[in-house]
Amino acid sequence: MGRRKRGRPVSGVLVLNKPQGVTSNRILQMAKRHYKAAKAGHTGSLDPLATGMLPICFGEATKFSQYLLEADKTYRVTARMGITTDSSDADGEVVLEREVNVSEEQFYQVLENFRGTIEQTPSMFSALKVDGQPLYKLAREGKTVERKSRTITIYDLQCLSLDEETFSLEVTCSKGTYIRNLVEDIGEELGCGAHVIQLERLSVAGFEREQWHNWDEVESITDFEVLDAMLLPAEIAVMNFPELHLEYDEAHYIQMGQPITHTEAPGDGLVRLYDDNRQFLGLGQINEDGQVAPKRLIAQG
Repeated sequence: MGRRKRGRPVSGVLVLNKPQGVTSNRILQMAKRHYKAAKAGHTGSLDPLATGMLPICFGEATKFSQYLLEADKTYRVTARMGITTDSSDADGEVVLEREVNVSEEQFYQVLENFRGTIEQTPSMFSALKVDGQPLYKLAREGKTVERKSRTITIYDLQCLSLDEETFSLEVTCSKGTYIRNLVEDIGEELGCGAHVIQLERLSVAGFEREQWHNWDEVESITDFEVLDAMLLPAEIAVMNFPELHLEYDEAHYIQMGQPITHTEAPGDGLVRLYDDNRQFLGLGQINEDGQVAPKRLIAQG
């Protein structure tokens, strides 16, 4: 029996503009196959209806994907008022239709209630797991389970447009925010209901729109050298943490799994670690003794 091929040991972050109509996991698997990568993971699901920024981590970069998952994100969303659907977006079934009679003054007053720290209850059509099962799978089976509300933060909420039937918003929010729920909750406070008809993720953790690639562009390229040149380095996923440069011996001890004392280390938290050649080593954690301990290191080729 032959040994199973594991794929190329490619590492880095591909910032994709996810096309509409496919799941995040589907586009992840397509990208993994196209790169013939041994390992890949995405950094937070987008609904099939949604488009926009979806960073995909390959190889060693997957060790840091959770930090992109936990990062702040910015969205542009367009909603239709007067119609509520079971999934809170245009892919769902209509469950209620109401008259729309919303003034501009009323709309802006309602928006004020959704800025800052708020409570949000995840939709049954979210990817949140209960007992190992995504809620949306249970919802498709006609099941409803109790969901606990969660605390989220809406850092910025700007109205881009408002007319008799629709409104568009730009939202910058913390991890765990469901834009469909936000739109539905705004619609309920307006008294007419609302659902998402368009959704685009504009940014994740400070990545720029100029850094993303359309899937059609990626798929059309078969030269691995060109494909690999599209990848950002693994450290890009943790650039929000302070950096710490180590001497040769310090880097050696860290890579052996041992904590070190460093005079320039911060008092707590995570740090990006670099060796004396400015080679990225991974993340370190400041322990209770104030030492720098290895947290998540990349394999050195």
